[in-house]
Amino acid sequence: MSAPTAEERKVCWGARDKYWQCLDENGDDFTKCQRLQSFFESSCPQQWVKYFEKRRDYLKYKEKFEAGEFQPSETTRKS
Repeated sequence: MSAPTAEERKVCWGARDKYWQCLDENGDDFTKCQRLQSFFESSCPQQWVKYFEKRRDYLKYKEKFEAGEFQPSETTRKS
């Protein structure tokens, strides 16, 4: 696989940003953002999609943790 061009990266990041914005506006309801998700996944290399999904999960976790909203699971409390 060759590296994406500057234009391809711009399209990928734009698609990601619009998809994430849709998720934020709809309380992470994926059903309301399916069209944007499909465009995002078709605009970016698969490795990038996986990375961005993990990144979003991490950023959401971090946001909850910093706001004091994170609740450890039952198994974590027992450790």
